[in-house]
Amino acid sequence: SRITVIPNGIDPGDLPRPDPAEMARLRAEFAAPEERLVLLIGRLVYEKGFQLALEAMPRLIESVPGTRFLVAGSGTHEAELRRQAEDLGLMEHGTFLGWIGDDVLHSLYRIADLTVVPSIYEPFGLVALEAMASGCPCIVADTGGLREVVPHEEAGLRFPTRDPEALAEVAIRVLSDDELGRRLVAEAYEHLRRFDWADV
Repeated sequence: SRITVIPNGIDPGDLPRPDPAEMARLRAEFAAPEERLVLLIGRLVYEKGFQLALEAMPRLIESVPGTRFLVAGSGTHEAELRRQAEDLGLMEHGTFLGWIGDDVLHSLYRIADLTVVPSIYEPFGLVALEAMASGCPCIVADTGGLREVVPHEEAGLRFPTRDPEALAEVAIRVLSDDELGRRLVAEAYEHLRRFDWADV
């Protein structure tokens, strides 16, 4: 008997159509128009690697002044991540949102300038798919399911897992090059057709 592996799917048509005024209001809660907003979203557990993204933030902020971050989600690692952000002097540069519902979650991708998926272990990259479907440039750790979801230098950019320096370098590339960001978003839309539930 043949076993068919069905990759997790996403139906871009299911994503809510955002109200521009509402998006502007939401964005203003976390960043000024001229600032850059980096989104970290998901369960706050060790294997998701958010500690690596926070470690990269001081260099990112130094290279791209006006960069802010948003951590959305909750989990067993949350208190430790907040402590790390305090120790790195990051608390005036970002917000920990805590748990959020799906409706707000999808809006966050649309107001961010970059989504970072720094997982140490990741069987499948749903956050990367959702970010790409929402038109947000995405960078991901080169691990597990993220490799299949994000073809390097096409739909997004990858960096070696557990490497905050490399993460910072790739994030700086995207945040300081709007043309690159637009190209990644356009190519991500093309790539996403492979993951559309209708096709899967």
